[in-house]
Amino acid sequence: MILWRDTLSLIGLVLAPALVAFFVWARRRRRRALDAFVVAALLPAVAPDVDARRRTLRAAMLTLAALLLVVGIGGPMWGFRWQEVKREGIDLIVAIDTSRSMLAIDVKPNRLARAKLAVQDLLAELNGDRVGLVAFAGSAFVQSPLTLDYGAFAQSLDAIEVGIIPKGGTALAEAIDVSLEAFEGRQGSHQALVLITDGEDHEGNVKDAAKRAADRGVKIYTVGIGTSDGELIPSESGGFLKDRKGQVVKSRLDEETLKQIAVDTGGVYLHAAGASLGLTELYRDYIAKMEKRELASTLERRFEHRFQIPLALALVLLLIEPLIGERRVVARRRWWRRGVKEAT
Repeated sequence: MILWRDTLSLIGLVLAPALVAFFVWARRRRRRALDAFVVAALLPAVAPDVDARRRTLRAAMLTLAALLLVVGIGGPMWGFRWQEVKREGIDLIVAIDTSRSMLAIDVKPNRLARAKLAVQDLLAELNGDRVGLVAFAGSAFVQSPLTLDYGAFAQSLDAIEVGIIPKGGTALAEAIDVSLEAFEGRQGSHQALVLITDGEDHEGNVKDAAKRAADRGVKIYTVGIGTSDGELIPSESGGFLKDRKGQVVKSRLDEETLKQIAVDTGGVYLHAAGASLGLTELYRDYIAKMEKRELASTLERRFEHRFQIPLALALVLLLIEPLIGERRVVARRRWWRRGVKEAT
């Protein structure tokens, strides 16, 4: 079976009938020109040694050379060898706040929807990194374990919504601890946690959780979404969420908590802005530069490239074609013999 590196380039094979049509047209035009110049009866005397078969051979060689060039550009491949391929990357956990405050619309269309879109953009930047997903509110759980299957991760991301965790509130400490567990007990400088939240912590113990992450060598990159001025939280029954005193609840971004988490773990705090919330830049500038480790080692078939063969044949044809004259060999021999006789 022959595989092709670039099947689109094989469109160039239409050159074959085009070249054939051109040579036929040129031959007929040459014939009409001769007929207009001299009568058919005198043609053998005017051009006695022109060999039409040699002209046809040269045209065929040029056509075949063009076809071989197109085939070479297409990159034919056949035969294969087994090669060990090692995948290197980092382990990245993305933890997303799913508390009701993430429905605030100070970020359009709302905080959670924008966070999910930004993570999708981040996913497109990953190249060989394992990625996992943690959802948290008043508690936390692993929505997607670490995986190289980005399609499965995207499906888990789509399933995240407010209310997916029954317990309300925001427990940043538990989100960090569950994320640490998702790293499968490994330690090292190849692990990173991206924590996306409005920063309003209702459970406490965040500093202790950040210390546990730092002791494991896990850097936490906190992403604050929302505004410091705050925004009202939409209610399920319409209107806005109210507290027990009947006052509407306004959710504000707590940047100080998120900045402290990043500082304690050697990470970076990012105030979300723009369509991607700055996640792609965060990955390129910081996470992608982290120390990588071998994540997987597999045997893969590597097909052998054979483009050299058609290109070499095309080159040989192009070198030989000019050497083939259009005169009959017999005529040349007669001319040589006649010259020898006259000399003697």
